[in-house]
Amino acid sequence: MGNHRDGAPERSGAVATSGDQNQEQFPDPGLPHHEPRLTDLDPKRAKRAERQVSWLFILSIVGAFVFWIGFFAIKADGDMFNVNNPDPTSNLRLQNLLLGLGIACTMFGIGIGIVQWARTLMPDHEMVEMRHEISSEESRASAQEIVETIIDESGIKRRPLLRNTMIGAIILAPLTFITLFRELGPIDPKVLSHTLWDKGVRLVRDPSGTPIKASDVTLGSAYHVLPENILDISHEDGYLEEKAKAVVLLMRMDPEELHVSDDRKDWNVDGIIAYSKVCTHVGCPIALYEQRTHHLLCPCHQSTFDAANECAVVFGPAAHALPQLPITVDSEGYLVARSDFHEPVGPAYWERGKQKQEMASEA
Repeated sequence: MGNHRDGAPERSGAVATSGDQNQEQFPDPGLPHHEPRLTDLDPKRAKRAERQVSWLFILSIVGAFVFWIGFFAIKADGDMFNVNNPDPTSNLRLQNLLLGLGIACTMFGIGIGIVQWARTLMPDHEMVEMRHEISSEESRASAQEIVETIIDESGIKRRPLLRNTMIGAIILAPLTFITLFRELGPIDPKVLSHTLWDKGVRLVRDPSGTPIKASDVTLGSAYHVLPENILDISHEDGYLEEKAKAVVLLMRMDPEELHVSDDRKDWNVDGIIAYSKVCTHVGCPIALYEQRTHHLLCPCHQSTFDAANECAVVFGPAAHALPQLPITVDSEGYLVARSDFHEPVGPAYWERGKQKQEMASEA
């Protein structure tokens, strides 16, 4: 045995070294055997695969048009011919179906189409590209050659049907999302500064429209309520838009558990409080109330608000507390609003602070 006391790995035999002899024992195996696909051998199968990919791109285009039909043609207060509909919820269900189906077909068609194109028509053989020194002229020429090779191997030039349907799908698919994002909220946030709530307007149950007495609201209960004057507005005059802004969640808890600031002392009635249902994140409707913790939960992105602490945000992406509706009781014991909200409802736009000041000055 040799002397291993110095511990050098190259002399201890514990580590394999790469010498010329070892390199000769492991020759370059080369590229693996390439098994051609059926579309590589049979032009008819290649043509069939091309048509399949084109049909998938066409499905994506059709899905985009289905989305726009649902978005622009289906109205809650009538159909595409503006005929009054006694049941607007049926049109809402149809609209949601078309929107979801349209986006699903748009994304499915373009996604599966590209995958199928790569699997059946684009070259799948392995290749070796030798590394070379970087130089400006050679780099440009090499890059240009790579781009031309990709375009040639993709078959775009010699397959016009596939190329044209792909271009149409790629152009129309993003437009569906742009259309959808455009309607997430009003362009002018001042639209959310005022609702139908006003001094003396009664709180009524949604959807029955019956007014609510303070004695009807038991401890731990919660109601979805609207302003009574919304019942006088038709769908043609913007009923749904006004409802979306004015809808309120009414709750009752032990007054001793409420943490009320000095300027809101008279905004509740013996523990009965009312807050906007419109989440301050992106405007989703808040509908979940946990009696034990007094938390309100937005189902869209899990923003959580503490109703016992003036609906301050305790979790989630929302950046602003829910606006509170000041309430009192009238001479007959019915719950009524003291005024409109003192701040804008809905998503917390960056102009919220300025709008809040303007609303306070108007009041």
